[in-house]
Order: sequence, then C-alpha cells, then structure tokens
Amino acid sequence: MHTVPPAAATALPPHAALAREASTPLAKPPQLLPPPDSPLTPSEHATYMRQLAKGNLRQKDGHVPTPAEWLDALNARRARLRGIVHVPSKHTDTPTARVVGQKIYLPNLIFKMVRNHTLAGKPYNPYEATFRIPPSVTKTDVRSYLATVYGVKSTYIRTANYIAPLRRTKLGMRPVGSHRTYKRAVVGLVDPFYYPLDMEDMGTLERKKREKWLEERFALKLVTRMRRHELIRMSQAGSKTWRFTGHVRRDKILQSIARRRALDARDLQHVETELAERRAAGHAILRDKGAKRRSSKKVLTI
Repeated sequence: MHTVPPAAATALPPHAALAREASTPLAKPPQLLPPPDSPLTPSEHATYMRQLAKGNLRQKDGHVPTPAEWLDALNARRARLRGIVHVPSKHTDTPTARVVGQKIYLPNLIFKMVRNHTLAGKPYNPYEATFRIPPSVTKTDVRSYLATVYGVKSTYIRTANYIAPLRRTKLGMRPVGSHRTYKRAVVGLVDPFYYPLDMEDMGTLERKKREKWLEERFALKLVTRMRRHELIRMSQAGSKTWRFTGHVRRDKILQSIARRRALDARDLQHVETELAERRAAGHAILRDKGAKRRSSKKVLTI
C-alpha cells in the first residue's frame, strides 16, 4: 500500500512557491529537477540527493529523513538566532538561552522600497519586493535586516549594482554624483505584499482623495512652488534689472503686470478728478513753498 509522506511544516505556501519558480530560471537539466509534489527547490533537491548518495543523512538508529523532514531541519537551522546557546537550567527542566556573541547594533542604513519593474500588460507580482540599498550591503544583510526588524520572510534575493555615469575632469574620470550609485535588491516574499496604486492607476474619486490627503499632510504644491521660486532667485540674483514678482509662468507674470497697470491707472484717475474739483472750486493747485521758506529764513536771521 502506497502511503503519502507528510508535508514539510516549514514549506512555502503554494502561491509563494509558484512565484519563486516562475521568477527563477532553470539552472539544471529536467532530469535533475525535483518531483512536482516535492517541497524542495532544484538546488535543495540536488543537495539532498548528493547527501543521500554519500550516506551522510543516515542517523544513528538507521533512519533516513524524508525530503520534508530534511527541509524542516534545514529551515530550523536557517532561522536560528546566531550568538545564542541553550544551557541546561539547574532549577527547571527548560534550558535557558544565553548570549555568547557580541551585541551588534543596527547600522545607519536606508532601505528605500520602490515598485517592481512590471512590463506593460503584465500583472504586478505581489510575491516580490524591490529595494534600493547602499552598495556595501550584502544579501545576508538584507535577509537579516528584513527578518529582524520587520519579521519579513524571504525566499530569494538578487542584487545588481548601478554605477553613476563618469565624466572627464582634471583628475581623470570621476562619477557625476555619488548619490546616484546604488544597489538594487529584488527580494522574494513568502507572504504577498500589494504595493499602493500609482496616481494614474486610480479612479477619479480615489485620486482626488489621495491628492487631498497628500496636500493636507505634506503641502506638496507649496513645497514645489517654493523650490521653483528659490531656484529662480538663486539664478537671477546677480541681475540688476531683474525683480522677483512672485510668479514663474509667463501668463501669470503678464497678469501681474496688467493688474499693477490697472491699479496705477485707477490712482491716476483719482488724482485727475481731485485736481479738477479743486480747480472748479477756485483753490490753488500748486503752492509757492519757496516763498514761505524764504520768509522763515528771513525771520531767523533777524
């Protein structure tokens, strides 16, 4: 009678396993691939078959672990806490954990999460996440950081370095800007993560709601306007005839000029009306201030 072997307790969920297989190219010939119902990856299956052929998997009692049991033991070793040993307790039967390594504090690193590169017409892959990380961070650092800080389990990690473009200087070829050099890390996820939709992918009502929420909390329009004004002020600071009007667009500048001209014309009309009224009433429009000044000087000299 054929019995079905028990499944691995630490095996990946079916959707996560399918996403991992779809994104991983086949690096081995078909005859070396695991069976369809096997929880092992091609690399894990090759390692298991190699250790089985060498006889390294046979235990002292003669029992040979199944692929599911071997995978559970492998995942338990992968997920163990480094630097901690379990010491038998004198008072209780439960062993106590003791730290044998040195404490390592998290470095000052920035993990920037970005959207996955998705081709046109293809669905977004929720079992994959993309990060921009410093070039010095390794795959092991990424796996440990995500698991320790956020509790995120990963299946695979692929990295690629993006170097800043170079330009010719007096000292030779130098990068244009060091901030443009970064490393991209593509991480396979066990649990799906759905990245928020872009503004152009939202409906009209949802887009307006998102824009209102962003404007209330971050004032994006005000920040953009102030940045443009500051750039213009810095670029035109040495000009003698330039004066900042508070606007950047040409139509807004022309509207501001027309508004000021209308105010000047209104003030001029008021002055003309006042002069006409004083002339009709027989009042002097211009006074001889010099005579008064000469008389005051004469009084002071007496």
